[in-house]
Amino acid sequence: MKRREFISLLGGAAVAWPVFGHAQQPAMPVIGLLDTGSVDSNTRFLRPFWEGLGQVGYFEGKNVTIEYRWAEGQYDRLADLAADLVQRKVTVIAIPSSTPAAVAAKKATTTIPIVFGVGGDPVRLGLITSLGRPGGNATGINFLIGELGAKRLELLHELVPAASRVAVLANPTDQVRTPSNIRDVEAAARAIGLQIHVFSASTTDEVDVAFAAILRERMHALFVIPDAFLGTRRVQLATLAARHVLPTAYPLRDYVEAGGLMSYGTSLADAQRHVGIYTGRVLKGEKPADLPVTQPTKFELVINRSTAKALGLEIPPTLLARADEVIE
Repeated sequence: MKRREFISLLGGAAVAWPVFGHAQQPAMPVIGLLDTGSVDSNTRFLRPFWEGLGQVGYFEGKNVTIEYRWAEGQYDRLADLAADLVQRKVTVIAIPSSTPAAVAAKKATTTIPIVFGVGGDPVRLGLITSLGRPGGNATGINFLIGELGAKRLELLHELVPAASRVAVLANPTDQVRTPSNIRDVEAAARAIGLQIHVFSASTTDEVDVAFAAILRERMHALFVIPDAFLGTRRVQLATLAARHVLPTAYPLRDYVEAGGLMSYGTSLADAQRHVGIYTGRVLKGEKPADLPVTQPTKFELVINRSTAKALGLEIPPTLLARADEVIE
């Protein structure tokens, strides 16, 4: 063989070697994100979750893929959506802020890691065995929205002391949290001498019907139970409450930013950021069983002074002094 031909063959072989010897790039891990609401109502809440992932070094589309599953407010879809993620064999299931979704995911798998953000006791919900040592395939944060109901009712009573008849608005389709939340509020109401009447709504039209019933029953104030659907109707709720001069206490600041009177609860953004951080740590190899479930230590009281004026309410100075934020 001539030297020139040998060099030519050698060059061709050198081009071919990487094709046969190149190691296949590992597939990116996949996060299955499950939520009760819709993408339209949750985009702003996803940002803290993405930020938490980024703090641990994971960025969607760069080194991790996210499969989104939205129940669109239909709680009965959660089981099928969770099963779909399990069939998809995602690396981890993340639930930034939905107790019913967390319960559905836990029922769907005992092997795929789950990182949750829930508003109720995760031990009582059957998600973990203990806060310090979850012991299974799930961990996350309990942002205590439900547990803060008694304090929220007390604050409403302090703001409107003459309101003895309080309407409670709840979504009956959320059978995971609604019954226990109502029991807790009823107990808190008895302790401070308030009468509680429960009204239900799980659709936009039912919210209107519930308000009509609240007016007929001559309720003095309104207390909104934590719920993903009701959260999507926060503008409707604030508008109806203002129209009918009904002082209302809400579980999250988003209601107050939409024109609601008052809220008391956890900073949901901080909780969702924590879910992102824990999800990233699981992707790096840590086990949910070894990651303690955390609880928030800071709670925020937010008051809308403009709404209070429109309702003819004078906010007590002691309450204003305790507020974390007053919206003018």
